[in-house]
Amino acid sequence: MNRKKVVLFSEEQIQETVKRMGKEITEAYGNEPIYAISLLRGSFVFAADLVRKIETPTVVEFMTTSSYGDNEETSGRVDIINDVRFDLEGKNVLIIDDICDSGITLNAIVNHIKEKNPKSIKTAVFLDKPERRRVEIYPDFIGQEIEDLFVVGYGLNYGDFYRNCPYIFAFVNSEE
Repeated sequence: MNRKKVVLFSEEQIQETVKRMGKEITEAYGNEPIYAISLLRGSFVFAADLVRKIETPTVVEFMTTSSYGDNEETSGRVDIINDVRFDLEGKNVLIIDDICDSGITLNAIVNHIKEKNPKSIKTAVFLDKPERRRVEIYPDFIGQEIEDLFVVGYGLNYGDFYRNCPYIFAFVNSEE
């Protein structure tokens, strides 16, 4: 059995989705400044595109987390490799991630940020896989909902590769 590459979202579809999300986030916050936290490494491509579509004053910050390693499944444990540098007390925080799959990472980061006493916490993910959820978390801003596929590209990796691919695809089993 071979694995075939199937494109799920083209570069154009991704950019239209990001534009829509930027508008939704701008409307939600108005002129209130946002502290946008991109979860590295997966969300860096999406976060860069998204913050350029948000018209609200935005500070960009990064956190490095790890829960997958080189695997297709989460380890169930979230490690914070690098935390935020800013004081988030009283700030509007927008956590940006590439995908909400099991929800374990996003849930852990939301709980971690809550300890910093922000004014508000919202989450934005490009992809949402609700049928894989292992914890109760619902992203506030969702680009696309997808079925249970292992997806790659647009920041999403397989091993150390494919983050630079401008579209999102899945490897599917093929009889060919």
